[in-house]
Amino acid sequence: MNNVSLSDGLIRLRAPEPEDLDVLYSIENDTALWVVSGNAIPYSRYQLKKYIMESTHDFYTDRQIRFMIVRESDDQVLGCIDLTDIDPFNSRAEVGVALLPAFRGQGVASAALTLISDYSSDVLRLHQLFCQIPSNNGECIRLFEKNGFTESGRFKDWLINKNLYLDVILMQKIF
Repeated sequence: MNNVSLSDGLIRLRAPEPEDLDVLYSIENDTALWVVSGNAIPYSRYQLKKYIMESTHDFYTDRQIRFMIVRESDDQVLGCIDLTDIDPFNSRAEVGVALLPAFRGQGVASAALTLISDYSSDVLRLHQLFCQIPSNNGECIRLFEKNGFTESGRFKDWLINKNLYLDVILMQKIF
């Protein structure tokens, strides 16, 4: 295994802590993100607290890993990045990143994708990461392209947003 760090000197990835509850509550209940998360019901603080406390931190059991994205200089939580739908047999996982609005457009998501890609390849020994992005989200598509993901397919009319069906771009990064 290579020497992989979950820090680049500016940000670091770490497991969720109980004090992250308000940030997670804010992200999970941001209705603008529901179209991509597949969520349509708000999470309670209790549910999120239970998730933090009861997660086994074993990707074979949970089939997901959530990392908080933290600024190194002052421990400010900027958002989170998740590996979900982890499939150890086929060596792949879906990746998603969500930043608090104040920290978007500053290169944080790109840095977090670099760290999670290195971790996924070198520590988890995954063969690939994938993501599903609404076709009208050019900013997100460019972010993932910049980080080595390529379009590999399209799901027609896959998501509904405000009574409009959207295609979804399937993107992959194969290590």
